[in-house]
Amino acid sequence: MKRLPMRNVKDVLRLSAEDLSTRQIAAILAIGRTTVRGYLDRATELGLSWPPPPEMSDTDLEHRLFDRACQNTKRIATQPDWAHVHRELRRKGVTLSLLREEYRADHPDGYGYSRFCEIYTRWEGKLSPVMHQRHPAGERLFVDYAGHTVDVINPMTGEVRTAQLFVAALGASSYTFAEAICTKSLPDWVASHVRAFGFLGGVTAQIVSDNLKAVVTKACFYDPVINRTHGDLAAHYDTAVVPARPHKPTDESKIESAVLLVERWMSCWKRAIWLEARLWCDGEAAQPSVLQP
Repeated sequence: MKRLPMRNVKDVLRLSAEDLSTRQIAAILAIGRTTVRGYLDRATELGLSWPPPPEMSDTDLEHRLFDRACQNTKRIATQPDWAHVHRELRRKGVTLSLLREEYRADHPDGYGYSRFCEIYTRWEGKLSPVMHQRHPAGERLFVDYAGHTVDVINPMTGEVRTAQLFVAALGASSYTFAEAICTKSLPDWVASHVRAFGFLGGVTAQIVSDNLKAVVTKACFYDPVINRTHGDLAAHYDTAVVPARPHKPTDESKIESAVLLVERWMSCWKRAIWLEARLWCDGEAAQPSVLQP
């Protein structure tokens, strides 16, 4: 590993303490990512954190990092239970930030947030390697309903109704459109597409969706039968409907991420959401809530 001046070594430790990733640190300091990771690993093993104790001079810090005699007494940071972290992330509302806080509560000298995420990502990558998907701009719009519903309260009468969340996300940018609608019926499904197109200012070449009844009348891995009304919508806008393959969640990874974003955004509200009167099931268009990840 290339040995850096102590000024740069201190910058590496300082930027890491500010939760910057190794990629960002390497770009800022114009050094290799491998060099950055090597210094961070060495500091973690030796139990060094930023800022160092006031009594530790630059010379002391240099001896701790590079003196082989000192490295014989190195301490290895306590490793999180990555399998437990992986299982917990499957629960709704659980994030790496939350799990890292729980880990630091038990191990105050443990990994920082960026290092925690980096090591978990490497650990997870060894489980089931997948091919990186590329989505050219304007090619695909991913659509689906969120699993969560919202309570809509009429401010005049206090009446409460349950609304569905329609979500659409562009493949290239993940720019997300979301709105609350009354039902999952075919008319509401079509109307949500029209409003999404209007908001986005155009139509993509393809629309990718789950095998909902409003989309396909007969699901098939190779040749699904498209709902006639939905097909007419696609023909009107000169686009193509591409239903996701059954039991292939990777086909919908983009919209799954967008749905998760919307659900987390909605779940932060601990009370019913007040929407404008246009949202009510009276044939009027709903007012969309727009999220930009």
